[in-house]
Amino acid sequence: MVSADELKYWVAFSGIPRIGRVRISQLKEYFGSLQDAWKAPEGKLKQAGLDSRSIYALVTLRPRISLDAEMEKLERYKVKVFVYDDPLYTSSLKEIYDYPPVLYVRGSLPAEDEPCLAIVGTRRPTIYGRQVTEEIVADLARSKITIVSGLARGIDSVAHRAALDAGGKTVAVFGSGLDIVYPGENVKLAQAIMEHGALVSEYPLGVKPRPENFPLRNRIMSGLSLGVLVVEAGERSGALITAHQAVEQNREVFAIPGSILSPASQGTNSLIQEGAKLVRNYTDILQELNLTIIVQQAEIKEFSPADEAESAILKQLSSEPSHIDEICRSSGLTMPEVSSTLAMLELKGIARQVGNMNYVLARRS
Repeated sequence: MVSADELKYWVAFSGIPRIGRVRISQLKEYFGSLQDAWKAPEGKLKQAGLDSRSIYALVTLRPRISLDAEMEKLERYKVKVFVYDDPLYTSSLKEIYDYPPVLYVRGSLPAEDEPCLAIVGTRRPTIYGRQVTEEIVADLARSKITIVSGLARGIDSVAHRAALDAGGKTVAVFGSGLDIVYPGENVKLAQAIMEHGALVSEYPLGVKPRPENFPLRNRIMSGLSLGVLVVEAGERSGALITAHQAVEQNREVFAIPGSILSPASQGTNSLIQEGAKLVRNYTDILQELNLTIIVQQAEIKEFSPADEAESAILKQLSSEPSHIDEICRSSGLTMPEVSSTLAMLELKGIARQVGNMNYVLARRS
């Protein structure tokens, strides 16, 4: 764990342009601590391997940064800080090449075993795009998939709201400091996300939403996720940047097909031509990511068997069909007990007959 005293230097360096994870690693290796690196003269910084422009940025800006004031501001906004040396830093993000050295979080990030899916698209969605996003996101959220997006107008905002309306979790990745909500109309949405998920940024508080920040933040959205779903995107949409970054990060790319006559679907249709998975409904995503059985197990975990017979039979069921005779043998129950219990589990939406007296776990609606 990074000490509180050392943490403020991580925060300080995150506010210096041109000094990212690679250069911070260089400084740590040379000086032994970021505290010593922060106080080092220009000559030592050059010996540590920094180029002249990075040195100029550091020497120019560090007198203007009050370390204690920065930490007090983070505490006031209830922002948690994770650095890549910290075991609490999200492991999925560390799988990508250019992961941020510092991650700022308001709210609670998903647990390591909670799957996430990034959803991106145009800022000017059609009625079709909104409807598809709402329906698929609601199903994914009910399946315990955390929805990651960028809080932008359009598809991003629709995805966040649909996840919240379905009682799910969602994460918004900022292209600014977490004290600046952009666009401003999403202040209430950001507050709701923070209460049922997290707001995330690599930028310290006070950083304004510059245009160049948004393509960079997209890599965090895909890096936090198992895959990226592009709903609607024109030929030059920023959503396509996220999709291409996902490919570079070895993440799955999904796309919603659209009319060949709709400009909003030119980008998504092109992605499908290039090999993105065509999505008709949420089950296409779950199957491609091998999440179907995980979702079923999570639902069964939440289900409380009414008696010992239900408990015994649930242990015999999986996504693979089991014949009623085998269930009888394995559970030790009689045929009448198994038949009546399976019928009850079917009524509860927990078990399903798939023909010839074979049963599987069934997803509850």
